[in-house]
Amino acid sequence: MTLRPPVADWTSDWDHLDPSWLSDPYPIWRNLRETCPVAHTGRYRGVYFPTHYGDIREIAYDPEHFSSRRVVVREGDYRVNSPPITSDPPDHRPLRMALIPPFTPQAVAKLENQTRIVCGELIDAIIAKGTCDGAVDYAQHIPVRVIAHMLGIPATDGDRFRNWITMALQDGITNEALLKQAESEIAAYFSEQIKLRREQLGDDLVSFLIRARLPNGDPFSDHQVLGALRLLLVAGIDTTWSAIGSAIWHLATVPADRERLVSEPKLLPIAIEELLRAYAPVTMAREIVDDVAVGGCPMKRGQMVLLSFPAANRDPDKFPDADRVVIDRKENPHVAFGLGIHRCIGSNLARMEMRVAMEEWLKRIPDFRLDPTRSMTWSQGTVRGPRLLPILFG
Repeated sequence: MTLRPPVADWTSDWDHLDPSWLSDPYPIWRNLRETCPVAHTGRYRGVYFPTHYGDIREIAYDPEHFSSRRVVVREGDYRVNSPPITSDPPDHRPLRMALIPPFTPQAVAKLENQTRIVCGELIDAIIAKGTCDGAVDYAQHIPVRVIAHMLGIPATDGDRFRNWITMALQDGITNEALLKQAESEIAAYFSEQIKLRREQLGDDLVSFLIRARLPNGDPFSDHQVLGALRLLLVAGIDTTWSAIGSAIWHLATVPADRERLVSEPKLLPIAIEELLRAYAPVTMAREIVDDVAVGGCPMKRGQMVLLSFPAANRDPDKFPDADRVVIDRKENPHVAFGLGIHRCIGSNLARMEMRVAMEEWLKRIPDFRLDPTRSMTWSQGTVRGPRLLPILFG
């Protein structure tokens, strides 16, 4: 990460790449919510940051004033085209509808056994080694291997996927050259996969997209299929491994919650919803296309707004005791998977992967903690989660 000038005032000069924000953003958001509910910064050519659930919801449901053609706040003007997430009405709907069938609860249920096998193999290796990094050795592999299975591509390509994601979603926030390199390599890889499937269709997600049809009966273009595959790779992997990593981090640092879930495994699905609320990994952005006011704050056309679903999940007006993790929280209308027309298509898959990952981990590694002798770090950019998570167990 490049050296950045320190934040002078969080209300008027905030920076989501500041070390304080990266390591622990929640006190910053809490203070802003109490003193300046819609903060602004002149960095990145001007960005607003609403902190209240209601304001974030209002923006997410207003594509007329807030466009999805830019969904990441980064240095530079380079834009990534990954429909449907970078599309506005009415263009977003046809491809979004085509993507839904592979991610229904019924379709996802068929992937659970494969996910459990993946988790078991990873834990075998971890136990044999006697120590691990919960992010690098476990969380990061699970969605990569599941997506590879869905796409019908070799699991051994996982290292390439992880490298592209790091380049696109972390390093690419401040380094446009690395972002373009990642996009170029992803495009080349999936263009070859599309070419192979057009020659011989199979029973995989690439072939599914090639077979898909628009409402008028036309097939999707290679450009549209490529955009959807790029979205599934970048948005469907880092988000889930970040959520799994955050869950491991929480249980490694809060022994009472870990011990309770080990003794009450049936509580895990409810606990996962709370961990998703408390450590929601995804923050998106919108481009302001017309002057508008939100939460009493005028917003100027051409600037951006950081749409923080994690901040919405910490709003005490919506969630009692919002900054406390309550693993048996009953009422939990969290927005970890977003709001509005772009709510995450893969939420069923993410939930299943997270549940299975934690079930298998707690079953076989019930006693674990952070290793204080090694560094623990969080990611920067659009998706927040542990990148280094040293674990001691036994």
